[in-house]
Amino acid sequence: MIHTFVSTSDIQRIHTIKKSREEVLSMAVDAVEYIKDHGLKCMFSAMDATRTDLDYLIEINKAVEAAGCDIINVPDTVGVMAPSGMYNLIKNIAEEISILIDVHCHNDFGLAVANSLMAVEAGGSQVQVTINGLGERAGNADLAETVMSLHSIYGAKTNIKTEYIVETAKMVECFTCVNIPPHMPIVGDNAFAHESGIHTHGVLEKSDTFEPGIMTPDMVGHKRRIVLGKHAGRHAVNKSLNAAGMYPTDEQLNEILNRIKTIADKGKRITDADLYAVASVVLGKPEGKEVLKLKELTVMTGNTITSTAVVKAIIDDKENISSNTGIGPIDAALRAVENIIGEHAKVSIHDFRIEAITGGSDALADVIIGVEDEKGRIVTARSASADIVMASVDALVTAINMLLKK
Repeated sequence: MIHTFVSTSDIQRIHTIKKSREEVLSMAVDAVEYIKDHGLKCMFSAMDATRTDLDYLIEINKAVEAAGCDIINVPDTVGVMAPSGMYNLIKNIAEEISILIDVHCHNDFGLAVANSLMAVEAGGSQVQVTINGLGERAGNADLAETVMSLHSIYGAKTNIKTEYIVETAKMVECFTCVNIPPHMPIVGDNAFAHESGIHTHGVLEKSDTFEPGIMTPDMVGHKRRIVLGKHAGRHAVNKSLNAAGMYPTDEQLNEILNRIKTIADKGKRITDADLYAVASVVLGKPEGKEVLKLKELTVMTGNTITSTAVVKAIIDDKENISSNTGIGPIDAALRAVENIIGEHAKVSIHDFRIEAITGGSDALADVIIGVEDEKGRIVTARSASADIVMASVDALVTAINMLLKK
């Protein structure tokens, strides 16, 4: 098929091609006749149709139809049409011509898909789309959004194999280096992701509760994800833990949830590995009242001064404050904790290890600390946090509590 087009709006006709209406009409007819004389199918576009005088637009479309044109395309070239206006425009054109109508919508106001759907409602037979909505300026009508709206909302059928939509979108993202926003409908990473507690609870019980239902992830080649973040709910977290063979008590689940939310509030994206690490820490803590409870930790460090840490903690229902210095913030913080417990028990760090759970600068640090008392008893505890100092102190406090309760 050959697609021929010419500017028809006054603003483009006068300022770009500098032709009269009569000259433009003659050019359009000549182009269509030339294409048809060569035995090819022809599509004609009155460019900037949505800003073209309606009577003139219909006149030129009827003229090219008479010349043998197969398809009339109606482009919203600068994306200024309102959906109701697009419906009325296509309806008016459809009443005047008998050949197929096609639309080409730009997304300058985010209305390209809506205008394409309105065109179909009004009698349009074809819509021009692009993968990931790529195109001039703000782009064109997105293939995924248009096709799935037609299939799922309108009950229409296309020849698109929808199960390859996400795969194709990712391939185009790779080739063009234009990233797909996470929140992009249908193909974005978050399209079928749920974080809010009430949403995840509903989706885990029945997906239709907080998903369209008429469109499922598998229809487009996507996957449903339960995201563990600051809005995570008990039900989703418990389900994830149960699937990994972890069965926390209600109290432990609350503690796991609070830790996940605290980490997520700092901008960290929680992975399954992060969740399991945090859960392992909480499940490994001794139950019952803690002898030593950390309230506050302040650390000062730098490249020209010795690191200093101040710890505030509750010991046997009394508030205590201690400070100490060390080679770096972790050393200072651990020494301050050892000081604060010194009157109640003589403990020393037997071994200390740090590992990163996931990659990236915001990776959770998995800290394992072994603590020994004066009788030679050793206990080992661990903690996980995006803050290495806090993870180290938390692991030490847990180990001390385990030792004092033995």
